[in-house]
Amino acid sequence: MQTQTLSPPRERRVGSARTAQLLLLAVVAVNLLVVEWMSAHPTKPAYNVLGAWGRIFGLHLAFVMALQVLLIARVPYLERRIGMDRLTNWHRWTGFSIFWLVILHPTFVILGFAQLDQISFLAEAQNLAGQMPVLLGMIAAGLIGLMALTSIRAIRRHLSYEAWHAVHLLVYVMLGLAVVHQVYEGSAFNASLPAKIYWWSLWAFVIGALLTNRLFVPLVRNARHRFRVSAVVSETDQAVSVYVSGRHLERLRARPGQFFWWRFPGYNSWWQVNPWSLSAAPDGSTLRLTAKAIGNTSRGLRQLPVGTRVYVEGPYGALTTVRRTRRDAVLIAGGIGITPIRALLEDPNLSGDIVVLYRARTAEDAVLIDELRDLALRRGARLHLLTGRTSKENQPFSPDGLRGLVPDIAERDVYMCGPAAMADTVSQSLGVLRVPARQRHIEAFRLAV
Repeated sequence: MQTQTLSPPRERRVGSARTAQLLLLAVVAVNLLVVEWMSAHPTKPAYNVLGAWGRIFGLHLAFVMALQVLLIARVPYLERRIGMDRLTNWHRWTGFSIFWLVILHPTFVILGFAQLDQISFLAEAQNLAGQMPVLLGMIAAGLIGLMALTSIRAIRRHLSYEAWHAVHLLVYVMLGLAVVHQVYEGSAFNASLPAKIYWWSLWAFVIGALLTNRLFVPLVRNARHRFRVSAVVSETDQAVSVYVSGRHLERLRARPGQFFWWRFPGYNSWWQVNPWSLSAAPDGSTLRLTAKAIGNTSRGLRQLPVGTRVYVEGPYGALTTVRRTRRDAVLIAGGIGITPIRALLEDPNLSGDIVVLYRARTAEDAVLIDELRDLALRRGARLHLLTGRTSKENQPFSPDGLRGLVPDIAERDVYMCGPAAMADTVSQSLGVLRVPARQRHIEAFRLAV
């Protein structure tokens, strides 16, 4: 396969991940201070101590839910600087915080009313469930519990990505129910005009970000570019590449190392969507994804008819050369994580001495290996194919292993994509080798909504 001659996009700095993280932390801290002030200065006193705690938990629950919406809104500023991997990890832990708050809030509210009415907890729960706003809140709490349950690792391993994603689409139903519940039951922020203006401005912002970045912008882009499948190429028995063409693709400003969310309406159900990286540098006329047959959608790519309509969201991701800090680089890939690494190797903005470390179970499992060898030869890069099971004698990503393969790794930018366990190992080793955080650009495979 011939590698296309590229016209490099203009290099434009986007700022550091640390700056974006500090800005996000500052925004969260300021809003949390406002929430704490609202908790400490209620306009109406609580009916008892239990009810007061129920109100406090409810106010914090609603705030953390607003933060969760922001994390899944795919805000370009955050996606391009922090990256999907880290945002997804934060989304996961924020989700579990919501789960515990959604237990504490109704529990203390019901206990408070039960104490006030001098009846049992279950009897009070039945009474409150008869009120529509409260019932909507209970349904929302049940949906949160279902999503949290399917996110437990032991359960998640037995679900296909498509099934897991379908369950998590209920987040939009849950948000709608939660907002209605707040309208009728949110006494803490509906009691005064300043509190009301602040609170609904906050929710208008996060819901606006969600609708803009996940609905309106993708609709406009897909109408403009009219994506279609132009070719399907079998790479191995387990991997396939799909070429997607369209109009004016140069306006996407996609970069090597980034990914899109891909749908194939008319061939798959509308809710089936997968995040796949570009496996070749975009050339303004074609996008290419390469996927391994893991889930139902990826296995079915081989049968995609040419001409199938494609609906894409993106580009996303921070694994690009705009964040590079050093002249030389190390590109590390595990399994199908080679796709963004292969695209980066094709990026003319990645200059200097390049070392590629490709981890695969066997040489036969190494997807796109012939293309990598050709690109490495043309770029003067060193390519190491690392095979075999990890053992005491075979640990290429241990500190000693990395130092042996790349002695000057601390003087290079490190780009890595692969499974989460491998990403954690590489990150730990880079820390031991004192590779500065600003030189580490890592994305791991994590489930994302």
